[in-house]
Amino acid sequence: MNMTRKLKTYLDTSVISALFDARNPERKSLTESFFEQIESFDPFISEITVAEIERTPDHALRSKMKEVALQFTALPLTDDVKGLADEYVRYGAVPESYLEDAYHIAVAVINEMDCILSWNFRHIVRRKTRDIVKMVNTVNAFRHIEIMTPAELL
Repeated sequence: MNMTRKLKTYLDTSVISALFDARNPERKSLTESFFEQIESFDPFISEITVAEIERTPDHALRSKMKEVALQFTALPLTDDVKGLADEYVRYGAVPESYLEDAYHIAVAVINEMDCILSWNFRHIVRRKTRDIVKMVNTVNAFRHIEIMTPAELL
C-alpha cells in the first residue's frame, strides 16, 4: 500500500489563466501537462484567486477560468494571512502595490502548502521573493514553502 502523501499545492491565478493563453504556447503547453497530472497533487486555490478571476475583463475567458477554479478548494483570506502578507511587503518580497501577490504566498504558507505554483516571474517566482519569504517564515516559525512554476514540479 502506497502511503506517500500528495504534495499540497497552491495554484495562483496565473496558473489557471495560462491554460487559456494562446499568446504563450510553451507556457500553455507546460500548464496543460501539469493539469494532466494534477491528481498526483493535492491542489488548492484561495479567495484571492477567485476574486482575481472575477475581475477578468474578457467574459469568455472569465467563465472558462471559473470552471477550472471550481474544481479546487478555495482557502480563506484570514487576518493571519493579511498579517503575514504585510510582513512580506515590509521586507520587500513583493511591492506594496501588488499586495495580492503577497496574499497568494501568505495563504499558501498559513495553510501549510508544500509549494506555490505561479507563472508570475515579476513578484512571486524569483530569487528575491523566495529568499525573503524563507527569512520571514523562519523568523515567524512557519514552515518552508517551495515557490516554483508548474513546469518545475513535473
